Amino acid sequence: MQLTESPTLAGSLVTLEPLSFDHVAELREAANEAELWRAWYTSIPHPEAMTTEVERRLSLHEQGKMLPWATRLASTGRIVGMTTFMNPSADAQRLEIGSTWLARSAEGTGANREAKLLQLTYAFDVLDCIAVEFRTHWHNRQSRKAIAALGAKEDGVLRSHSVGPDGALRDTVIFSITASEWPAVRLGLRHSLTTREFSLQ
Repeated sequence: MQLTESPTLAGSLVTLEPLSFDHVAELREAANEAELWRAWYTSIPHPEAMTTEVERRLSLHEQGKMLPWATRLASTGRIVGMTTFMNPSADAQRLEIGSTWLARSAEGTGANREAKLLQLTYAFDVLDCIAVEFRTHWHNRQSRKAIAALGAKEDGVLRSHSVGPDGALRDTVIFSITASEWPAVRLGLRHSLTTREFSLQ
């Protein structure tokens, strides 16, 4: 499976724009909110490293290994974060939604939930995926709760899965949504956005 497309995905709360270097300045501002990069269990880029991170993601896109977006909040018109399709399976229509982060000001707005609805719709309805995966750090409890709230099911934990920049071992929690589960998940996401049940999203 190759991730060669560059679609714009638009909703009422957010628009996912194909990532470009034009987004760097606003991404720096977004990451600077509450100094998000300081959380040891996340991999949010430091503002000074944002150009390098955008370059890395665009390079992976050129190789068909990542589809990166910048997230624009409709209510303010500001870029508030990034998200991607990544780690496409070589032998199946399966990928991961990951490398996602949002500015603190976008939390509780429904931005994350609608972005995931847009991405999942594209993955299942356009790319015909059989499953979509999510991964997060064991200690990132907010992320784990938010992923479960989407309707994803926890598949398990990879113990001592990787080593962080500080040398600490990371346990990775894996979640997924399968194609057979997607219709119910889609209904749940649409309902929560309509009723604004997204306090953690």
